[in-house]
Amino acid sequence: MSEPTHRKLVLGSTSPYRRELLKRLRIPFEVAAPDVDETPQATETPKQLACRLAMAKARAVAAQFPACVVIGSDQVADLDGQALGKPGNHAHAVAQLQQMRGKTVIFQTAVAVVCLETGFAQMDLAQVNVKFRQLTDYEIETYLRAEAPYDCAGSAKSEGLGIALLEAIDNDDPTALVGLPLIRTCRMIQAAGIRVL
Repeated sequence: MSEPTHRKLVLGSTSPYRRELLKRLRIPFEVAAPDVDETPQATETPKQLACRLAMAKARAVAAQFPACVVIGSDQVADLDGQALGKPGNHAHAVAQLQQMRGKTVIFQTAVAVVCLETGFAQMDLAQVNVKFRQLTDYEIETYLRAEAPYDCAGSAKSEGLGIALLEAIDNDDPTALVGLPLIRTCRMIQAAGIRVL
């Protein structure tokens, strides 16, 4: 089997969490903001929303960098079929965490890899089942004041103090909950022509 052709890599996301995760692979990459409307469609499930937005972000950035391999990703917290996005502020974060206490939330993390020049396009989804503790209002307030996770889907920043909110995590990719499933990402960018090792 021949070595893959080396292409430039672009992360189609301004998320600092995804940027930090991708740095783990020690591959040089650029960052570009995808111009995508993230409004859910009327009949869309949380899983469908995450998948659609991941591919839309990858394609939007790939249009600017057609010779590059572009990664797009999106995460939606799925509570009994209801999509919980980024809370944006304290009041919404309180409401989200109150809804989630004592329940299992599925964090749907989709990743898409696109290279327009070669016609490459793949998408995959990592589902992370997260069981939340039966949190008190005081615990929710304490966490939010300390962490301010207003840019995280479902208000739960598991790589920080948010781990204290949780009873259990069940998944097959430990990076998926943070926002970019690196096991799947490695597989897809390798297939697209990026040398990982």
